[in-house]
Amino acid sequence: MAIYNPKSLKAEEFINDEEIRETLRYAEENKNNLPLIEEILEKARPKKAEKGYVCAGLSHREASVLLACEDPEVIEKIYKIAEEIKLAFYGNRIVIFAPLYLSNYCVNGCLYCPYHLKNKHIPRKKLTQEEVREEVIALQDMGHKRLAIEAGEDPVNNPIEYILDCIHTIYSVHHKNGDIRRVNVNIAATTVENYKKLKEAGIGTYILFQETYHKESYLRLHPTGPKHDYDYHTEAMDRAMEGGIDDVGLGVLFGLELYKYEFAGLLMHAEHLEAVHGVGPHTISVPRVKKADDIDPTEFDNGIDDETFAKITACIRLAVPYTGMIISTRETEQVRSKLLKLGISQVSGGSRTSVGGYAGYSADERPHDTEQFDVSDQRSLDEVVRWLMESGHIPSFCTACYREGRTGDRFMALCKSGQILNCCHPNALMTLAEYLKDYASEKTQEVGYKMIEEELKKIPREKTREITIEHLKDIKESNKRDFYF
Repeated sequence: MAIYNPKSLKAEEFINDEEIRETLRYAEENKNNLPLIEEILEKARPKKAEKGYVCAGLSHREASVLLACEDPEVIEKIYKIAEEIKLAFYGNRIVIFAPLYLSNYCVNGCLYCPYHLKNKHIPRKKLTQEEVREEVIALQDMGHKRLAIEAGEDPVNNPIEYILDCIHTIYSVHHKNGDIRRVNVNIAATTVENYKKLKEAGIGTYILFQETYHKESYLRLHPTGPKHDYDYHTEAMDRAMEGGIDDVGLGVLFGLELYKYEFAGLLMHAEHLEAVHGVGPHTISVPRVKKADDIDPTEFDNGIDDETFAKITACIRLAVPYTGMIISTRETEQVRSKLLKLGISQVSGGSRTSVGGYAGYSADERPHDTEQFDVSDQRSLDEVVRWLMESGHIPSFCTACYREGRTGDRFMALCKSGQILNCCHPNALMTLAEYLKDYASEKTQEVGYKMIEEELKKIPREKTREITIEHLKDIKESNKRDFYF
């Protein structure tokens, strides 16, 4: 039997089934142990430090106790602390991105994805480099600066060379005042050599969802194709980091397996990365199974309601206080509104999950024939930006840290030292000003300029504030762009 060891490079040892089951037993036994729960909550709270705040985070066992607790007063405390942590380390900024689907050719047999090999009636499509260019221009015309590229696993149609060509094309497109300044990559598990190539291509975060950490369920849900190899998939982040990628993004697809099991496995994966590489995941995503072509989410009997989903999100925030958290347009405006207060730091906006879903379509149009899943929040980017501001959040299009080398443990050091207000906050305001000047509707401009005026007062350093004001003036009065600290 495999022994639990977070420092091991073997999947069955750092995501250890017996350790997860023991954790769930412990959580169930202690879910009403209020003295222990208060102790865990106190550990999770952000503490004022000489510079900014510090946060201890929680182990997978401690966080699992909170998740198991059903006391309404405790849940309210969890939510309150989650919001405090989010504000302490990320402020009221919300980073915005969009997915770009390159190809839906796939050789895997995943039971929850319409791109699976046996689906013969979904049109298969792969973007040419000219079509990639057209998609990028359409995304730039919306105002996007950060993309997450997606492609099915197919060594013939989507080899690493194709992905690298697409990344090069994306970065090469300069349209009016638009530039894609950061490309995150969500593609299948691959080799150290290929991860090195992605790093050399200048990617931001490498994202790979585990889907489920329950090995038996994983093998059943991935009956055919290279993704069937649980160990190779689960150990991918270690290969990515060995290849020089220091920002990686984790996630599970909630609804495939019992959520408490997935929650513990997800946090164990984060602990493993910290133990081995000295830095945990840059982001954690929390998608839920959604309807898609030939996929009925009710066939999976582990679906979670909105309240449970909110609790999971808040408990993750308490466990990994310095990790970014992502919520996509899989979720409705109402769900996203609630989760923004519980630790979410990134959202997608104006998203299309079809291959070639942007070019040639208006903000109100969207093709459905090659969608990977139904988009619940179908608002335009302009509407999402205005919604965020009206909710008290600063929409940020900033990518400065990646171009300044503030990634991996260097980003975490910036976050932990409380320097966000002196760096990320003014950068967010300047990228918001770019969006308002170049892309926003009059209504959104009105809300946005008023917000910038108020937020400038929160920049602690006078010199930083003065430079920010100068740059904001340049943005408003000229075509000068891309100022950052």
